[in-house]
Amino acid sequence: MSARTLTSLAQALGAATDLDAALVALSGALAESDRDATLALLRFDSKQGLLRERLTVREGRVDHAPLETSLEQLPRLTLRAVQDGGTFADLTEEPPAYARLLRLPELEEGGTLAIRGIKVDGHLICLLTLGEPRRVFGTRATERVAPLAALFELAVARFVDREAREEAARTLEEVTQRVHGEYLTKLGTLEQQVASARKAANTPAEDPAATVMREKEEARRAEESRRTLRRLAALEHQLTASVGQLEQAHIELHRRSEALRQRTRTLYLLDRVMTLAAETKDPHRLAEGLLSMVGDDMQALRCSLFLTGKEPNTMYLAAARGLAPHVQLGKVIQVGHGVAGKVAERREPMLVVDAVDAKQTPLLGDDYLTSGSFISFPLVLHGDLVGVVNLTNRAQRGLFVEEDVERVRMLGLVISLIASEARLRDELHGSQRER
Repeated sequence: MSARTLTSLAQALGAATDLDAALVALSGALAESDRDATLALLRFDSKQGLLRERLTVREGRVDHAPLETSLEQLPRLTLRAVQDGGTFADLTEEPPAYARLLRLPELEEGGTLAIRGIKVDGHLICLLTLGEPRRVFGTRATERVAPLAALFELAVARFVDREAREEAARTLEEVTQRVHGEYLTKLGTLEQQVASARKAANTPAEDPAATVMREKEEARRAEESRRTLRRLAALEHQLTASVGQLEQAHIELHRRSEALRQRTRTLYLLDRVMTLAAETKDPHRLAEGLLSMVGDDMQALRCSLFLTGKEPNTMYLAAARGLAPHVQLGKVIQVGHGVAGKVAERREPMLVVDAVDAKQTPLLGDDYLTSGSFISFPLVLHGDLVGVVNLTNRAQRGLFVEEDVERVRMLGLVISLIASEARLRDELHGSQRER
């Protein structure tokens, strides 16, 4: 898969107005790398636990077909992987039978079927299926389509968030109109009763019997007025509660808008770096662009990119921003030493909310970090270590938190992919010192 394919897909998803258009763009990107693979999207109803609809692309148009299939019918291991989301899980047991169950295109003898769960805010929204014929040589289609599926997942989150905002706005408008109409009706009835009571009070009594009747009528109307006032008080209480619900809805809309803004920013940054990767042949400029992408997205004032060296268990500084003047590009460190070396050795991200309060080995002595919050994460592709990225000194919010680790993981996958395809480790090795 070329970087140009990722760039084209990012632009198409950014311009897509609905889920159908996004699925057509994803299918087109898959066709560029593998014309034999088939793609389908299954909508999931979390309330009922059922797959409700199957979407496939045929001749540039999306075909919708109803489904009534329980998610529990999938094999246990596959079901667990789908519920976790983020990766494709193979259906190893009778793929053709499951393809017929899910109303997917027929698989050839020996073909494979993989499923990936797409989650938004921790909830499973839909399933992405990928069928491919039996292959003897070459890489699986699931490996080539994984970056495309990650971009598609961002687009799905944007559409789900937009649907939630529209539904909240419709519900709020309906509740407001209903409460307002009931309030006006009760108020008009009360005004009529008060006017009738005043008119009756101004009418002179002709005899004692008429006076008694009038007093009884006034007592009855007074009781009705008290009941009406109690109903109005209850209605006012409902209106106050509705206003509180309206405020909560505005808060939720603001939170979702902020999350959508962050995802849109990430998509823009991915488009920018994919364009850079497709247009430039200068490895130094490409490395700086990769580091600038992740630094800008995470608002880190100080960041550094290490790539593995030719000597075993070594890494060298390929790009940096905001480091001390004495730290030069091309500086070599050993795997296992310092924060970046330990992250490279363990191949697991390291998050420190406040380095001053950290109980580990002294972190402040590392030239690539300071006393602020930082994230250091490895770049791994197909099980091979590509390098390490350090992020520290967050500009606005100050501290990195657990929610940032998942965001950085996706950016790390993109950096690993582009760095490997551009062979940055070989192109930059030794040239940094010459600069």
